[in-house]
Amino acid sequence: NARQALSAYGADARPVTCVGWLPLYHDMGLVLSVAAPVVRGALSVLMDPAAFLNEPARWLRLLGTHPRALSAAPNFAYDYCVGAVTDAQKADLRLDGVAALINGSEPVRPGTADRFHAAFADRGLPATAHCPSYGLAEATVFVSAARPGEPLGRFALDRDALAAGKALPARPDDPRAVLLAGCGTPAGQRVRIADPAGRAVPAEGEVGEIWVQGPNVGRGYWGRREESERVFGAEFDGGPDAPGGRWLRTGDLGAVLDGQLIVTGRLKDLVIVDGRNHYPQDLEATAQDAHQAVRRDRLAVFAVPGAGGSVGAAGERVVLVAEHVRTASLAELDVPGVVRAVRGAVSARHGVRLADVVLVAPGAVARTSSGKVSRALTRARYLEGAYGRAAG
Repeated sequence: NARQALSAYGADARPVTCVGWLPLYHDMGLVLSVAAPVVRGALSVLMDPAAFLNEPARWLRLLGTHPRALSAAPNFAYDYCVGAVTDAQKADLRLDGVAALINGSEPVRPGTADRFHAAFADRGLPATAHCPSYGLAEATVFVSAARPGEPLGRFALDRDALAAGKALPARPDDPRAVLLAGCGTPAGQRVRIADPAGRAVPAEGEVGEIWVQGPNVGRGYWGRREESERVFGAEFDGGPDAPGGRWLRTGDLGAVLDGQLIVTGRLKDLVIVDGRNHYPQDLEATAQDAHQAVRRDRLAVFAVPGAGGSVGAAGERVVLVAEHVRTASLAELDVPGVVRAVRGAVSARHGVRLADVVLVAPGAVARTSSGKVSRALTRARYLEGAYGRAAG
């Protein structure tokens, strides 16, 4: 998998320096900061994750210090740099030698890449250094990526069509448009899109579950035989013309457009309202843009049973738990005003009523060991009453 990643990022033939701050128990940190440098015989520069969080400019200085730096970070880290790096810290940065900036591990937003480049373009950052990527631990880590040196693949898709399983183009300025980044093409492995019946979709633009096949895919989960067979041993239906062999069911939804893999969401995270599918990250993006008190990328949308305990989609309520910004305490915020703004924006743009909006302290939204927001764990804590009385 390290060789696959090196090939995708153009580092298999040209020398690079791997610069990383991701913890080594994070699959992306382990493969790109340890395995890839060993395979390539390249220098690896490791940085404590706490050092990045305390002063993100340190990461950027390392990128500028080492020739042809290749580094990986989740989407939030690039937005964090935009907001936290001061003009004084920017003054001595030289980023013209950066080979590739890998954006993965969580949904990649085109706006983040645009803001990051706008903030550091005058420091020499190449416009084509940003590489949206897709992967998962079940495939070691790397599956597909945009190549450095190529323009960012950005796709404006019709929200209603996307909810119906079709990736149809829309005008970028259309309020119904969903903006997604292309995650390029696979390297050394195969990717196909499967419909709910387990058939390979025949055309581009059809949304389904992403299935992966390759030497980097694991054999299964330790001690979980039945789940391993279901996830790692999937086979396409459709007769002799169907793709052969065993495939990994990723649980992620996506489509192929213009030859690029587009990741639209997580199958188990879909929120269903009145029979329509809504991607939680889409609702979250609208919510965080609705009021400056909502902390970016630190919120979770999920569905819970209705007041009568209904578990079907028709009886579910949609809930948002969001952290507030660090610059103000909860007591200093106009909480009812924040709730009204968020509810109004989500209702106007998506036709979804948020039954509950809970504003919590920074760090309260549950996260995985790799730093991603965990909607499932946040939902469980909400149902346990861990967030106290709802703010909205």
